[in-house]
Formats: sequence, structure tokens, C-alpha cells
Amino acid sequence: MDRGLFDTAHNDFRDSVREFVARELRPRHEQFISQRSLDRDVWLAAGKQGLLGLEVPERFSGSEAGDYRFNAVLGEELASLSAAVASCFGIHFDVVAPYLVDLTTEEQKQRWLPRFCSGEMVTAIAMTEPSGGSDLAALKTTAVRDGSDWVLNGSKTFITNGYSADLVVVAARTSPEKKAKGITLFAVETGMPGFERGRKLDKVGQPESDTAELFFEDVRLPAENVIGEVDRGFIYMMERLPQERVGAAACNLAHAAQILSETIEYTKQRKAFGQSIGAFQHNKFLLADLVTRVEVTQAFVDRCISAHAAKKLTAVDAAKAKWWTAQVQNDVLDACVQLHGGYGYMTEYRAARAWMDARVTKIWAGSNEIMKELIGRDLGL
Repeated sequence: MDRGLFDTAHNDFRDSVREFVARELRPRHEQFISQRSLDRDVWLAAGKQGLLGLEVPERFSGSEAGDYRFNAVLGEELASLSAAVASCFGIHFDVVAPYLVDLTTEEQKQRWLPRFCSGEMVTAIAMTEPSGGSDLAALKTTAVRDGSDWVLNGSKTFITNGYSADLVVVAARTSPEKKAKGITLFAVETGMPGFERGRKLDKVGQPESDTAELFFEDVRLPAENVIGEVDRGFIYMMERLPQERVGAAACNLAHAAQILSETIEYTKQRKAFGQSIGAFQHNKFLLADLVTRVEVTQAFVDRCISAHAAKKLTAVDAAKAKWWTAQVQNDVLDACVQLHGGYGYMTEYRAARAWMDARVTKIWAGSNEIMKELIGRDLGL
């Protein structure tokens, strides 16, 4: 079914992204997995092709697309190759970008955005803490004024791009007595004394994503590294989480749809008891169910993408899209593993890797349980 969401410009952009994936990413994907990170020259290549600054004004070297549907296209095409690759790039161009574009001063924009767009500066965002999980209002990382500077102490964990990022947007408590209303965002840059990275975390899936722990011990930050207004960080995060969640939804579904398509082809080729395994009624009905579920879900996600492009997406609808696509993605990929039989449990098969990669989507960007809590509150419960 034609999705009816994209026009010629979006389709041309999709072709360009596919060419980038085929040229720069696919041939080296195994290398990224083995080294547990993306090479910097890949970021530079993405910057050269104009993929990193979709939301950045042209005067700061960005593409200034002015249309969130381009973000969705880029995320979908990256996710078709790998959920982890989509996550690494998505954190940069889709999640961090709004903070640096919307909240920074002219001086900060001049200092950071050109390198952000070129790929010379890779970014991350550090919200999650070892003891807090999805409870962003309970942050323990603190920043205390010292003259015109701030002194940062604390730690973060599960940070995508954490090992390689040159700039990390860090949420810290600046007015403890204000609770959630006392959080501020800071830009912590590579080389600042007291900023240390832990090991690359050994995850069940998504090995090519360099996820890390971050530690801050008396990191001195100049006032020029405060992002936005002091004590408004929680509000800024709440305002921008819907974009992170609809972006996650688009990638979740694209990832599942790609592996499902490959699995359908596999069931046509794989023979058992004298016929293709896809011809067995159970498998035929299962695949019919999975395809329908993906396409029906796609219709809702596309409505959310369209709404966000028009700046009308609500936090509740973004939560619905995030949790539902994560569930559909995991259900579809579990079925794909089953349809591959024993081969589905072998890591050289994409179905097995995708299955492992997908499990975290029910946890990150706000766990599915938190998403349901938000939806339930909106129902007045």
C-alpha cells in the first residue's frame, strides 16, 4: 500500500540515503560489529552528504530541511541495515540536534553546529543514571555554581555514542530543593578535566553501537556551556522526548519490516517435506498476520510522523507509537527467528542479530511500562 506520506523530494532523498548505506555502511558492517563502534570517517562521509544537519540552519552548514519527514526517511533507511547504526546516527541528527538548534546562543551555535553537521563532532545525550532508569526527575548528578562556572559531579550509564562522543548533553540537578524543576542541561566536551568514560558496555545486541558509562568528577564547566536556561532542563527534555519517541517508532518498524521481508524470501527458498516452508498453512497464515500487523502499525506511525512535521504530535500519541512499535517489532522478529528454524539462532543470520538488537527497544526512550503510564494518566486513571 502506498503510504501517502512522502513526495518526490522525500523519495529522492531516500534514494540518496540508500546509496550512502550501500557505499559507506553495508560493506563495513561486520567491521563495525567486531570493533563495537563506527569509524569516524563514516561520520565525516555522512556529513559530506548532508545527512547530519537536517534540522540545522544553512548558515551553520546544515541542510535546514524544515520537514521532519526527512528525519524519518533517514532513520528508516539506516534501520533497514541495522538498528544499532540507526541508533548511533539517530541520537546525533534526531535527538541531540533539537537541543543544540533550539536552545543555544548564537555563540554556541557558531562554536558547535558546523562541526556537528560535518561529522567532526559526534554527540550524545546523557540522561539515564545507574540508579534512576526512566525516572528523569530523580537525577543524582549535580552541578554547583562556583563563581561564573559550574562544577559537575555524578555518573551516567547506557549512553549511546558515549565512548566516542566529542560533546555530551548532560542533565544535572542544579537546584535540589526544586526537584524536577531544578535540572539544567550542560554541554560536556572531550578533554575537560574530570570527564572520564568507562568501558564499552557488553550488550546482548547492537554491538556496533558504542554504549558507555560516563563519569564526572569535579568537571569545571564555564557558563558558556549551559544549554538553555538554568533549572529548565526537565521541561526541555519533556518537550523534546516526543521527537525521540516517534523517531524510535519509525526505526523500530522499518527494522522489523526489513527482516520480515527477508524472512518471507527465505520461506520461499527453504524446503521441507517436499515444498517451501512458506507454503505450509500455519506459516502462510503467520506471515499474513505479521505483514498485516506491520502495515497497520505503519499507518499509525505515519500519522504520527505527519503530525510531528506539522508540530501537532502530542506526547501521548508519541508514547503510543513508541511502545506499540517496540512490541510489534519484537513479536515480528521472534516469529522470523522461529521461521528460520535452527538457523534463526545462528548469529550469522540477520534474523538472529535483529532479534537480539530489538529487545532493548522496549526499554530505551522510556520503557514500554512508562509509556503505558503516560497513556493511562491521559485517560484520567
